[in-house]
This record gives sequence, structure tokens and C-alpha cells, in this order.
Amino acid sequence: MVAITASMVAELRGKTDAPMMECKKALTEADGNMEKAEELLRVKLGNKAGKAAARITAEGVVASFIEGSTGALLEVNCETDFVTKNDSFLALCKAAVELIAKQNPADLAALGALAYSQDGFGPTLEDVRKGLIGKIGENMSFRRFKRFASGAKLASYVHGTRIGVVVEFEGDDAAAKDVAMHVAAMKPVALSSADVPADLVAKERSVAAAKAAEDAATATAAGKPVQSPEIVAKRIEGGVQKFLKEVSLYNQAFVKNDKQSVEQMLKERGTTIKSFTLYVVGEGIEKKVDDFAAEVAAQVAAAKQGA
Repeated sequence: MVAITASMVAELRGKTDAPMMECKKALTEADGNMEKAEELLRVKLGNKAGKAAARITAEGVVASFIEGSTGALLEVNCETDFVTKNDSFLALCKAAVELIAKQNPADLAALGALAYSQDGFGPTLEDVRKGLIGKIGENMSFRRFKRFASGAKLASYVHGTRIGVVVEFEGDDAAAKDVAMHVAAMKPVALSSADVPADLVAKERSVAAAKAAEDAATATAAGKPVQSPEIVAKRIEGGVQKFLKEVSLYNQAFVKNDKQSVEQMLKERGTTIKSFTLYVVGEGIEKKVDDFAAEVAAQVAAAKQGA
């Protein structure tokens, strides 16, 4: 039997980032064969990835890539903020968003099937993702992406790693970059009031109507005069119009100069925005809230039962 030295264990750990004892066990099982030991660990890491796959991934990063008039925006999720600073995770995100722009996958499954190797994993992006789950010990997933190739000019802005924007435009590059930053800060839902989704408008109108009904009930209970249906209708419509102004890009006050609207700024600088896409990490994902005290109590109870 081949003697397993500390340098062999260190070499295998450097290749796989697996725990020292796991590296020693794999080398022992492989009788010192480095390639076979690495393969054994890959299998173990794959199993680890399978166990992690069910865990919630509400943290992560947004990555962007632009090359000429082609670009992409991608959200990649993980379990904790700690992983968003991991070099291997960030390299995966950077490679994936570039592959989207250059190879135009139809969906997430097609993205995962693209050829890519990293950290000894491959030959596909999905294989690398699974391998890194085992290596890092956290679930991670490609959540959503959008590719841009309409022929319009592109500008992007990523705030930290959690908010990303891509703007399709014609005109001044600096003005478009300013708009991308504005979108990241103010989070409009549409270009203009007319583009705001009908369900959002209906919801806001319902809220305004409920508030008007509540005010009328309060006035009646206090013996005060109730506003006429015509005035109430105007109040409701006024509330809806205020909402539309607040959530539409063109109508918002420009963050760099609140004396003018975004639309006025764009006209002044001869720029037209064709579309914008905004991704915020974890938006819409229900995060798991850990009850540390309950977890400790459960562990203590389990220990007592096992005693």
C-alpha cells in the first residue's frame, strides 16, 4: 500500500477544495492514485450538491455583459451573502452571462447545456454549477436572464452586485448610463404611464376606492357631510394618476436633477430609450427565516433523547 503523505493530501485539497480528511480518505481508497482520488471526490461532491439542491437561494448577484449591440443580464442565486464574494462563484456568473450574450440559449436548460469548464468541473455550465455546489457547500442556481440583440445601443449599470439594469437606447451614451443608474435607484415599472401593466393600475384603483369608502364611513360616523360621488371619483382618479407618475420612467423626477423629469432630460440630450430591464436579487423569493433559539432547543432535546 502506498503511504499517503501530507503533501499528497495538500495537492488534492488544492485541486478540489475538499476537507483534508476527505482528501486523505480518497487517496487511501485510490491507493495514492491522484486522478482516481480526485474522481472519487467529484462523486462525493456531486452527492453533496444533490442534498443542497432543495435549499432556498434568495441571495446572489446580478451580472451584465455588453459587446457592441449584443448584451445580457443574468441573476444567479445562492443561499448566503458570503458566497457572493467567492471567486469561483463570481467566475461562474461572469462566464454564464457572457455565454448568454454570445450563444443565445433559449432558456435556463439550454444555458446549462452550454460547453464550459472551471475549477476542474465540466464539460457543461450545469456540470460546473453542480460541482461548485459541492465544493462551496451551498446551493446555487441560475434564476433568470435576458439577452439583448435588437440592434439598439446598450448601456448597463450594476449597483454593487444586487441590482442590475440594461437600457436599450439611441443617442447619447452618458445620458443612457444616467438612465440606467436612475432605474436602479428609483425602480420604475414601465417607460410611460401608458405602459404600466393593467393589473397594477387596477390594484391601485382598488386601493384608492377602498380609501375613499373608508373616509366616507368615518365622515358619516362623525356626522360630517360626505363628498359627492363625482368628487370621490375625481379623488380616486387623482390617486391613480399620481401612482402612474411615480412608477413610469419618463414621468419620474431625474435623480441627478429633480427640477426636471427623465423625459425632459432625455429630450435635452437628444436620447431615446427603447426599453429597460431591471433585476433585483431575490425579488419575489420567500427567504427562510431561521429561529436560532428554536434550533438550539431542538438540538438539546435531541441530545437528551439520545443520552
